[in-house]
Amino acid sequence: MKRIVLLIVTNLAVMLVLSVVARLLGVDRYLTANGMNMGGLLAFAALMGFGGAFISLLMSKTMGKWSTGAEVITQPRSQDEAWILETVQRLSQRAGIAMPEVAIYEGEPNAFATGAFKNDSLVAVSTGLLDSMTEEEVTAVLGHEVAHIANGDMITLTLIQGVVNTFVVFLARIVGYFVDRVLLKNDREAGIGYYGTVIVCEIAFGVLASIIVAWFSRQREYRADAGSAQLLSSREPMIRALARLGGLQPGELPKSFEASGISGGAGITAMFSTHPPIPSRIHALQQLQMTRQ
Repeated sequence: MKRIVLLIVTNLAVMLVLSVVARLLGVDRYLTANGMNMGGLLAFAALMGFGGAFISLLMSKTMGKWSTGAEVITQPRSQDEAWILETVQRLSQRAGIAMPEVAIYEGEPNAFATGAFKNDSLVAVSTGLLDSMTEEEVTAVLGHEVAHIANGDMITLTLIQGVVNTFVVFLARIVGYFVDRVLLKNDREAGIGYYGTVIVCEIAFGVLASIIVAWFSRQREYRADAGSAQLLSSREPMIRALARLGGLQPGELPKSFEASGISGGAGITAMFSTHPPIPSRIHALQQLQMTRQ
């Protein structure tokens, strides 16, 4: 029901473009010309890491609309659209955020929220979700998405992504320098050993970084479930919504939104899953201690 992979995939693409540009401009050669410049390398890694993450964050709302074909509701054309707008507005007021844009897209049951700022965000639901759930269950899903926005999940995830990106860029070049200068005995400018090692290490370290980001994303899902329960002053609607979703075939979103899948993975894939298994989410809600609104 979410949108996390949009940020991750777009961020990695931006990082790749920035990395290629840096090599074409000779930044890597400059960093290794007379020995590894550690301070310069760290600054470069931070720029690459956080630059990619924040650029993808700023693009997230536009990418969300484009990749799903979501149409923003400006003037309700039906009672259903009017009800969705009213429900999101009510939930947003309770959460203390500005009214997000609300959109509907064609597809099997799913929903997501995205945007760089709490007060400039987007909530989108699929036609399949609206057709297969009760109003109470849809309200719980909308509360989950509004809770994501109110929790600042996108900006927090961006900061975490930026940190792990920085370490990926930094460590990949440290290893590349070691292979090029120590193992291959290259005493000139960065050679093929350096560039080849950097590429391999960026891929390998990037996979490890994805595991860290995915773990954090799973914690965000628990919080958003709890946030929906608090907004509705009851755990039951979200529990019923999750139970309903667990019995449905989740809608496939574009690859950039694959994290919107509602089911957790099994075995090794669970490490890369951005969502916990539905039974775990239901159990967490059942254990939730409600606070008075």
